Parts: sequence; C-alpha cells; structure tokens
Amino acid sequence: MDNIKVEIKELKKYFEDLLGPENVKTNEPMSKHTTFKTGGPAWYYLTPENGEQIAKIIDLCNKTGVKYHMHGNGSNVLFDDEGYDGVIIATCDNMTELIRDNNVLVAGAGVTLARLAKEALDGELTGLEFASGIPGTVGGAVVMNAGAYGGEIRHVIVTATVYDCESKEVKILGNKELCLEYRKSIIMEKPYIVLEACFELCHGDKEDIKETMNDYNSRRREKQPLNYASAGSTFKRPEGYFAGALIEECGLKGYRVNDAMVSEKHAGFVVNTGNATTKDILEVIKHVQEMVYEIKKVKLEPEVRIIKK
Repeated sequence: MDNIKVEIKELKKYFEDLLGPENVKTNEPMSKHTTFKTGGPAWYYLTPENGEQIAKIIDLCNKTGVKYHMHGNGSNVLFDDEGYDGVIIATCDNMTELIRDNNVLVAGAGVTLARLAKEALDGELTGLEFASGIPGTVGGAVVMNAGAYGGEIRHVIVTATVYDCESKEVKILGNKELCLEYRKSIIMEKPYIVLEACFELCHGDKEDIKETMNDYNSRRREKQPLNYASAGSTFKRPEGYFAGALIEECGLKGYRVNDAMVSEKHAGFVVNTGNATTKDILEVIKHVQEMVYEIKKVKLEPEVRIIKK
C-alpha cells in the first residue's frame, strides 16, 4: 500500500499536465459529491473534458495498478467513510455539452437529467417528463436505465457513445445493443464508460409537457422525503412487490442507527437526517434486508451502489 501511495502522489503532475490544475483535486471528501452527504477522501478527484482524456487517465491507472471509479452526480452511490484509495473520474463538471437538433438531443455524460428534461421542454419535445425530478446524470441514467412514473431511458435513447476500456476503442451502441432492462444495461457487464447519449423525442404541446412535469414533481414532493439527504429509492423493486410497502408492513418506518433512518414519509428511502456516516446507512440497510426476509421471505437488493475503500 505504501508503494502505491508514493506512486499515486507522483501522478499529480501528469494529471495536472493532462487536465489542468483546476481539474485535479487531492484528498477530496466524497461527502461533497454524493447526495447522501457521506464518504471519506479520494486520493484523486479528476474532472476531464472529453473521452480522450478519460482514456489517458484509465490507461495510466491500469499501468500503475491504481483503481478508478467513474462518477456522475453521486445520486446513487455510497462511499466508504475511510475514503477511496484510487482515482475518481467525474463527468458532471466538464462533460456537459447538450445539443438540440429538431427532435433529437445529444447530451454529454455529465449533463443532469433535470437539465436534459428542461431542454426537451424548451424544444416542445415530449418523452423525458419522467426524468425532470431524477437527480442523476445522463451517464448514470444510461448505465442504470433510470426511470420513474412509467418512463425509462430505454424508451427514448437511440444510441450511447462509450469507451471500451478493454479494446481502447470508442463505440456507438444502439438501443438494442444496450440491453436495457429494469435498473440494468450491458454497460454494467462490460468494461464500457458512457461518454454521451443521443435521444429521440416527439413534438408535443409545451403546456402539456410542463403540466406533466409539474405533476410528477408535485407527487415527488408530497410522497418522498426530499428534505433529507438520500440516494432516492434505496432498494430495487422486488418482482411482484413494492420495496417501500414491504418495509412499512414490517414496521420499520423510523428505524434508525444514529442519524441514518428509514424515512417516516416513504419507507423505501433510507435518509441521512443530519450527520450519518456510510457505516450507519449500511447498518440500516442490512437490518431492513434481514427483517423483510425474516417476516416476508423477500430478498431486498440495494439500488444504491456501494463503493469500497
């Protein structure tokens, strides 16, 4: 470990020469970059501008044996309280180009879904209303096939441009090639990194689109604990059930470990009510899983990704 730490310190000049000093942070607390507001410092937090820079970062990490993690808006991840012994490659700062051409949107991996949906609204395009309140980025949304209120990324995406870390090639994958299913895509199984995505929408009435977005966001505010830090729905929907209903039926609303708590407003959310740690949140998740299985014989799988040190 000591040898690796020495080595990674020597990478600083390379990263700064490649990206510019303003795009290189050391010992960066991941609590600043996750919606759960937890997580210790990463060795390096890098904000590249394009796929070429990402390829060079990954190539160097592979050559030096330093691990790396692709990062968007941090809305679906939990980082270890002790931090991340590696390189965070974040897209949300600089890979944010967004182009609208008639009924087509082309978005960089770091574009937020809220901005993508707003661009669709401005262009009087329908199909992305469901995305307006999801706090993630295009890259993560493609990887996870993000969805809400009956809409999913797979309904509107045409292609995704990815970098293949194995072949070191940029590839364009069509909708079918992405194998998009519930919270799943081919990108989770392959060494692919999303660089940008192309969406095809339909022309619609601007007021109708806006009304639908407002309705969805009003329902979110009414039903979800948006006043607390969280990663949205903590668990995937088990087949034939709703996670929140199962958890509530097991009497787990309000269950807490320090400041980590099963929301009293929506049992499908584990929230940070103040100064919870990742450890606290994981203990709540584990307890919920154990109790739901014990009482309901249903296994709950976390939707949130857990990134170890």
